[in-house]
Amino acid sequence: MPAIQTEALTKSYRYTEQRPGLSAAVRGLFRPDRRERLAVDALDLTVPRGQVIGLLGPNGAGKTTTIKMLCGLLRPTAGELEVLGHRPSKRGYDFLSRISVVFGQKSMLWWDVSTYDSLLIHKEMYALAKPRFDQTVEDLSNRLQIQDILNIAVRKLSLGQRMRCELMLALLHGPELLFADEPTVGLDVVAKLTVRTFLAELNRDLGTTIVLTSHDMNDVAALCERIVVINHGRPVFDGDLPALRARSHDGDDLDQVMSKLFTAQA
Repeated sequence: MPAIQTEALTKSYRYTEQRPGLSAAVRGLFRPDRRERLAVDALDLTVPRGQVIGLLGPNGAGKTTTIKMLCGLLRPTAGELEVLGHRPSKRGYDFLSRISVVFGQKSMLWWDVSTYDSLLIHKEMYALAKPRFDQTVEDLSNRLQIQDILNIAVRKLSLGQRMRCELMLALLHGPELLFADEPTVGLDVVAKLTVRTFLAELNRDLGTTIVLTSHDMNDVAALCERIVVINHGRPVFDGDLPALRARSHDGDDLDQVMSKLFTAQA
């Protein structure tokens, strides 16, 4: 059974368009201009267990919407979706205890307490035995090189330190599947390298399936054995890095290849 299986996965949003001006606002009360926007358009995707896959695309392509459906934060409008044998939208405990999500621009850590205090809260949430908790904390803190900052208030940490602590918190319960949405956004070169190395080790040593979204092609090149590019909610490329590089012309780098791929599908 694959880690992720989708068939014609679709998500659309309904909204009311408000035109400028007082008269338009009054008309809108009686005759609202209702529209529908398709964020994900009949996406077919199969991700084997243990794979590191890069889900790429321009802003507004549907990447984050797809991630949110895969982890159960959004309900699909249509189509079939199964993750680790579960329907994510049911948000069952067994499902949630087997996945984890890291959003690069959103924090799970409590701002005014230490990372260790947040870890203790998650220990109770997932009913982790103390020996397992202690061993996991030691292992992850060593891998992420954050042993000396676990007891410092989160608000006093740098962005790179906070992201490493976020990863530790997300992986405390030993999930089989990690969704990493822009995990290196805003980080400096050294911090990015630390995060990439850690994610590669996580997959290699524990077999964790990783779905990565990133605008940094260095993240993709370092981690992803498979790349799926989506635009306007549809896949426009599915293959490995050499196949993506093969689309280059006249010495284009990966960013240029991606740009041309988006433009061609606009």
